[in-house]
Amino acid sequence: METYNSRLAQIPGASPILKGLDFKKFIQKPFPPSAAPKLMPKRFLMPEIPKYNRTTDPNEHVTSYTCAIKGNNLEDDEIGYVLLKTIGETLSKGAMIWYHNLPPNSVDSFAMLAYSFVKAHAGAIKVKTRKPDLFKVKQRNNEMLREFVSRFQME
Repeated sequence: METYNSRLAQIPGASPILKGLDFKKFIQKPFPPSAAPKLMPKRFLMPEIPKYNRTTDPNEHVTSYTCAIKGNNLEDDEIGYVLLKTIGETLSKGAMIWYHNLPPNSVDSFAMLAYSFVKAHAGAIKVKTRKPDLFKVKQRNNEMLREFVSRFQME
């Protein structure tokens, strides 16, 4: 690859070559081997849960994920490392990029990973609407009553 790049550099006006991907990053895990010392149990089946894509509450995702894993007939000592090893399979889009960019060996337990996950995606947590906020919703000038009621109910 270096020979190819050096030859390309000699061509006037040639566009620069994109640097190659760091393939080491793809095999690195955010947790050390001591955090998940055992192999995945053969009887384990990954449950079907919706992938998290940063548009829903991260607390709900962690709760549904842990409930689904716990319902998989695992031993108590297996649950922690299975949670740690398989959470990446439940993420997509920006959440997967966040997980992929965690530094190697930076997570010691699933509790630590879940805390970091919720903290990183806190912007997706829905805030409860308060009564004073509802009084701020007013009908617009050219808005039909039906449209206003629909918008009010969504608030």
